Amino acid sequence: MQDSENSDTPLAPRKILIAGGFGAGKTTLVGAISEIEPLTTEETLTQASVRTDSVHGVEGKTTTTVALDFGRITLARQQMVLLLFGTPGQERFWFMWPALAEGAVGAIVLVDTRRFEDCYPAVEYFLEIRLPFVVAVNSFDDADSYEPAEVHLALDLPPGTPVVPCDARDTDQVRRALISLVQHAHALAIRNGPPTLLSSLSRSTRV
Repeated sequence: MQDSENSDTPLAPRKILIAGGFGAGKTTLVGAISEIEPLTTEETLTQASVRTDSVHGVEGKTTTTVALDFGRITLARQQMVLLLFGTPGQERFWFMWPALAEGAVGAIVLVDTRRFEDCYPAVEYFLEIRLPFVVAVNSFDDADSYEPAEVHLALDLPPGTPVVPCDARDTDQVRRALISLVQHAHALAIRNGPPTLLSSLSRSTRV
C-alpha cells in the first residue's frame, strides 16, 4: 500500500508493533498490508511444541512465528515509512519483546475472541511501558461476535483505548486499524506532552 506521490525528501522510519496471542493472525495482518514481500520466521509446529503451545481453538494452525514478522508501508505524502514488526505470541519468546518495542511509536494488539486470555500479556506489557496501542478484534468464522464496548470491558482497558473490528486478511480493515492507532498515539502525545512526529499522520486518513 504505497503512497503514490514521489519525493526526494528522505522518509522517516516509524516502528509499529503487531502483537497478540498465539494464532491471533499477526503474520496474516502484516502480509495483508505490506508493500513488500513480508519477512516471516515461521516454523512448522511439532508434537513437542504443541505440548508447549496450546492449539485449543486454533487446531488448524500448523506453523508458528519464532522470532518476528516484518513488513513495510511507505507514506510519501507524510514523508514516513511505517515498519511493521509482528511479535511472537508464545510465552517462551516473550524475552524478545523489549528489543522489538525499542523505538516503537505504537502497537496493534490482535484479539481472537475464542482465546481472549491470550492477549492479556501484550495488553499488560504495553500498559507497563506506556506504549500507545489499539485493540483489533480479528474475525474468525467460528468465533463469537462482541461489541467493541464489551471487549473494552472484558480487557479492562484504560478509557479512550480504541477497540476496532479487523479481519486480518482484509487490507482495508487493516488500514483502518493502523489509522486508528496513529490517531490515538497522536492524541495521547498532544495530551501528555509535546507532539511527536506522528502529528503529520493524524492529518491524513489514508495509509
